[in-house]
Amino acid sequence: MEMECLITLEDIRKRVKELGVQISQDYRGKEPLMIGILNGVVFFFSDLILSLDIPVKIDFIRAASYGASMESSGDIKITKDVELPVSGQDIILVEDIIDTGLTLKVIEDRLRQRGASSVRICVLIDKGERRKEQIYIDYCGFKIDEGFLVGYGLDFNERYRYLPGIFKLKT
Repeated sequence: MEMECLITLEDIRKRVKELGVQISQDYRGKEPLMIGILNGVVFFFSDLILSLDIPVKIDFIRAASYGASMESSGDIKITKDVELPVSGQDIILVEDIIDTGLTLKVIEDRLRQRGASSVRICVLIDKGERRKEQIYIDYCGFKIDEGFLVGYGLDFNERYRYLPGIFKLKT
């Protein structure tokens, strides 16, 4: 499959450090619960946490909406839930990419229903071309309007996550 590099690993790492500084400033004196949305978030989540200079608690949630397709099914299934207590916590929900917004909306609502004090959203990539839910993004790495993206954790049918950068698949 042909692909085009849109964002180099060097540019990703630079931006992640900037996000880490911003989050550290915003949460100085607090210990937020950072929840990564598996599987695609792994590289971004790890690099982001290492760029912070504040203490954080870490947990994960897994939601599925793509399967083997290039388009979200719209049917969001939680396949692994958060294990740490959510009630009373300041939460930073970390996602690799926001596309339709459906997955983030379902998870954000779930955390608020469980009594989170606050929920902020951090995404590596805001891809607005197919947005269906209006989601406020507190921390955004990059905006990319169109195309199916892979690399740095992003996959197509569980392939290409390992690529060192963000690439657009040419179909």
